[in-house]
Amino acid sequence: MASILDSVNQRTQMVGQNRLELLMFHLNGKQRFGINVFKVREVLPCPKLTAMPNRNPLVRGIAHIRGQAISIIDLSMATGGRALTDIQNRFVIISEYNRTIQGFLVEGVDRIININWEDVMPPPKGTGRDAYLTAVTRVEDELIEIIDVERILADIMPANMDVSEEVANAPINVAKEDLTILITDDSSVARNQIKRALQSLGITLEVKKNGKEALDYLKEKAKEVGGLVHPHVPVLVSDVEMPVMDGYTLTAELKADPNLRDIHVILHTSLSGVFNQAMVKKVGADDFIAKFHPDELATAVQKWLNTEVIA
Repeated sequence: MASILDSVNQRTQMVGQNRLELLMFHLNGKQRFGINVFKVREVLPCPKLTAMPNRNPLVRGIAHIRGQAISIIDLSMATGGRALTDIQNRFVIISEYNRTIQGFLVEGVDRIININWEDVMPPPKGTGRDAYLTAVTRVEDELIEIIDVERILADIMPANMDVSEEVANAPINVAKEDLTILITDDSSVARNQIKRALQSLGITLEVKKNGKEALDYLKEKAKEVGGLVHPHVPVLVSDVEMPVMDGYTLTAELKADPNLRDIHVILHTSLSGVFNQAMVKKVGADDFIAKFHPDELATAVQKWLNTEVIA
């Protein structure tokens, strides 16, 4: 366990290489699951939990960790399984998502693996838990399921997805009729949140599930228009961690392509607590926003639209 905890803190050099590290864990049974190491703050034996009145049934209690009260979510229950038992002998993964800190109660923690995003695929349909999975990968002939944490948190703590009237009515100094904003995110919950926030701008939205789909769409658009794409698709809102091609790699590919390099890239990610600002500059992204604040996202899109000169 000590080696896993050390790795969580130290092994963070894969960003920008279309690679990720997964902390693997068990819930009920032999099936192994994964969570991105960049979202993990620490792993510890389950501390004493305090029951809170009127809490969500998926929250087993509150733990006081390093002077902070943290909700502990039973990850087995949250993904449709049975409640974990003997919790004093279980483990808690402390993570930071979407500007919040929470603990995930798991049966046991396995090890950290280093894989390529190209080896991470969308979940197969009809698996029962597919609604709570964002991706799958194979390790030693075993299928590892990657949890859609944003879906779980949305079930427990629904986010406000509406843009304020003040932001929605802010002026956009470009002709909106022929423009498209490209959205790329592997989480269905995140895609719906972004779409709802940006629909108030009155601009056509195109949605893709990973960086490869987005890049293919933009390259096809370049062929269609015979050159520069940014007069037609001026802004890309992209998640960072996605199967097949991550957001960093997508951004670097865009900035290396003469027909795509002028598209304004907003990296919109739940990796708020451990985000590498130097990486944003390295790949050439124009903006970074931690999920999820609808006014902040809409304002950023408006800003880049208003700096755009449509040819």
